Amino acid sequence: MKTLWKHCHVASMAGGGYSIIEDAAIVTSGELIEWIGPQADAPTEDFAAVVDLDGAWVTPGLIDCHTHTVFGGNRSGEFEQRLKGVSYAQIAAAGGGIASTVRATRAASEDELFASAEQRLKRLLQDGVTTVEIKSGYGLDLENERKILRVIRRLGTLMPATVRSTCLAAHALPPEYKDRSDDYIHHVCSEMLPALAAEGLVDAVDAFCEYLAFSPAQVEQVFICAGQLGLPVKLHAEQLSSLAGSSLAARYQALSADHLEFMTEADAMAMGAAGTVAVLLPGAYYFLRETQLPPMDALRKHGVDIAIATDLNPGTSPALSLRLMLNMACTLFRMTPEEALAGVTINAAKALGLGDTHGSLEVGKFADFVAWKIERPADLAYWLGGDLDKRIVRHGIESV
Repeated sequence: MKTLWKHCHVASMAGGGYSIIEDAAIVTSGELIEWIGPQADAPTEDFAAVVDLDGAWVTPGLIDCHTHTVFGGNRSGEFEQRLKGVSYAQIAAAGGGIASTVRATRAASEDELFASAEQRLKRLLQDGVTTVEIKSGYGLDLENERKILRVIRRLGTLMPATVRSTCLAAHALPPEYKDRSDDYIHHVCSEMLPALAAEGLVDAVDAFCEYLAFSPAQVEQVFICAGQLGLPVKLHAEQLSSLAGSSLAARYQALSADHLEFMTEADAMAMGAAGTVAVLLPGAYYFLRETQLPPMDALRKHGVDIAIATDLNPGTSPALSLRLMLNMACTLFRMTPEEALAGVTINAAKALGLGDTHGSLEVGKFADFVAWKIERPADLAYWLGGDLDKRIVRHGIESV
């Protein structure tokens, strides 16, 4: 079925910038884009449907390339603690932080986790997201990591979104492995990852490289295991300290290294050479009241593609709007609106290994786009919150 979408302006994001087409039209054939360009040059044929977009600005569907959407429990109490001066590290040492979410997630059934995650994902989709990555990492044993990953696969089947599943078993040390981090990493590599990959539940493997999580040497064991299983890797790196985790990620051709507030110019150089995407998470930076900015000049200097994501999670970024992250990236990290939009479209697609099929409006890619009733593309980063009028199309089908 071919559809002509006409009377619009397009910010295609091809090539990493707005790549604007004024007075544009798009032809979709089934779930793919067949033609895009000036409306005056549009093909003339009998279309199954013709849709007037009423002068809207069309962008690629937004991509949230780093979330932890599936979890049990609530950590608003820790939010209050931090506002009273207790640090994230102190909360974690007292059994809070990730450990508290692990307890709540282990206690929840698969159906309970699905129901709560579905509501959070709906909020992201209503904001213009058509593709999302969701990580495990709140189970920390085979049974519960499997449970989370099964929920992620269910969300991808039942929700109108492309959902990528990332195994983050190396997220924190579970209580049963207290003071035995090497043993836990061995368990992750010898039992958990092989079993979960064999069940088709994993699209990529992630780890948390930090002084309160796992060392670079331990993370490297996870990366080696992932490579043996044919899975790409990603990494939480340089959020709270500088351990050269992002350089390690680059050495293993990681899809992305994420957070990066404490990365060095040498890390940026390594990532640029490897093509590893920098995923910046302004929600966590804001929520934790951090002061160390990611080295934006170094990232730009060394040609590192920059993506933006919500980091939706219960402890450090309970963010339900990717569009709000655009504004935060501009105001907190000094990005331009054009850079920020690239960060949730074409660069976010690269961070998920989907650059050939998603993230820009080009012939042969999936017809995932949003028609926004705005005056210019910068409005997407300009407006704080709210629900902008829009029409969302995924795989050529408009959401209702």
